[in-house]
Amino acid sequence: MLTRSIARASAPKPPLLLASNLVFNIGFYAVVPFLAIFLRDDLLLSGWAIGLVLGLRTFSQQGMFLLGGALSDRYGARIIILLGCVVRITGFLLLGLSDTLAPVILGACLTGIGGALFSPSIEALLAQAGTHSEKAGKRSRAEWFALSAVCAELGAVLGPLLGSLLSGYGFQPVALAGSGLFLMALVVLFFTLPATPERAAELKIVPWWQTFRQPRFVAFIIAYSAYLFSYNQLYLALPVELRRSGGSEQDLGPLFVLASVLVIVLQMPLARFSRRVGAARILPAGFGLLSSAFIAVALFAWTIPPEGWLRLLPSVLLITLLTVGQMLIVPVGMDLIPRFAGQHNLGAHYGALSSMGGAAVLAGNFLLGGLLDNALTPSPGAVIPWLALAAVPFLSALAMWRICRQLPPPAI
Repeated sequence: MLTRSIARASAPKPPLLLASNLVFNIGFYAVVPFLAIFLRDDLLLSGWAIGLVLGLRTFSQQGMFLLGGALSDRYGARIIILLGCVVRITGFLLLGLSDTLAPVILGACLTGIGGALFSPSIEALLAQAGTHSEKAGKRSRAEWFALSAVCAELGAVLGPLLGSLLSGYGFQPVALAGSGLFLMALVVLFFTLPATPERAAELKIVPWWQTFRQPRFVAFIIAYSAYLFSYNQLYLALPVELRRSGGSEQDLGPLFVLASVLVIVLQMPLARFSRRVGAARILPAGFGLLSSAFIAVALFAWTIPPEGWLRLLPSVLLITLLTVGQMLIVPVGMDLIPRFAGQHNLGAHYGALSSMGGAAVLAGNFLLGGLLDNALTPSPGAVIPWLALAAVPFLSALAMWRICRQLPPPAI
C-alpha cells in the first residue's frame, strides 16, 4: 500500500509532461538549427570548426543521457528537470551574449547537457503516469508516448518557424528569446511538478551501473540503437541522394515537412494498432521498414535520375518508410523500458537507451559514412552504401524478434 500511495503522489498529469515536451522542442528548434549559420556568417568559422562545435553539442546531450537518468533516479525527477532548465537557460544566454569561440562552445555544450538532464526525467515521469492511466483503464502507456512523439514533432515544426520569423533580428536575439522561453517553463514547472516523495525502503535506488547487468536489456538497447542510427541518415545520407538525383538543399524543407505531417496524422492510429498487435511483431516489423527504406533507394541508386518531380521519388520513399518505421518503434520501445526496469532506476534505463543510440550514430556514421561518397553519382557501386545501411536495421529486426519472444512480464 505504501508503494502505491507513493507512486500516485509522485506521478504528475501526463498533459503537463506533453506540454513541457512541446515547449522544450519549440525552444530548442527555434535556436539550434540556426547555430551553424551564426558560426559561419558572424564568427567566420571554417567548416571543420563548425562541425566540431555542432558535434560537441550533440555529444554533450546524447552522451550525457545516462548520467541525467541516473541523477533523476538518485535525487528525483523534479529537481533534475528544473536543473536541466537552468543549464539550458545558461547555455542560451552564453550563445546570445558571446562573440568569441570559447564561450559559444561552452554555451552550445550547455544546451546539450540541459537536454540530457530533463529528457530522461520527463520520460521516466511519463512512464509512471502512463502506467497509472493504463491501470485505471484509460489511455495506455504506449499511447502516451505516441502523443509525446506528436508533441515533439510539433515542436520540431513550430520551432524553426518561430526562429525564421525572428531571424531578421539576428541569431543572438533569438537565442536570448529561447532563454526567456525556458525561463517561463522553469517557473511553470517549479509550481506544477509534484515534489519527490520520501522513498520507501522497497523503492531504494540501486547503483546505476546495475542497469547494464541485465543481458537482455543490454541486447535490447543495442538492437534498438539501430533506430536512431537509421533515422539520423535523414541528415547524412538523404542529402547524398538529393545530389545524385539532381536535387538541392531547397528540397530538404518540403521533405521534412512530409515527415512531420506523417507523424502528426498517423502516430496515434499506428500506436493503437501496435498495441493490438504486440511488441513481438511490431518491433521486428518497424526495423524491417527502416531496412526497406534504404533498399528502396538502392533500387534507384545506379540509374540516371528522370526529369521533373519523379527524381525525388527515392527521397520520398526514404522519408516515408523511415518515418513510419519510427512511429511503430518508438512508442512500443519506450513502453517496454519499465518492463526491464521494474521499480528501480527507471531514469537510468531511459538514459541508457538514448546514450546507446548516440553511440550507434557516432560509430555507424564513422564506419559507414565514408561509403556514401560512392553514392553521389549514379553507378552500380552506388548501390553498395545503401545496402550496407539497410543491413544495420535488418540485423536489429532479427534481434528484436528473438528478444521480444522472452520479454519480462508487464509491470502493471
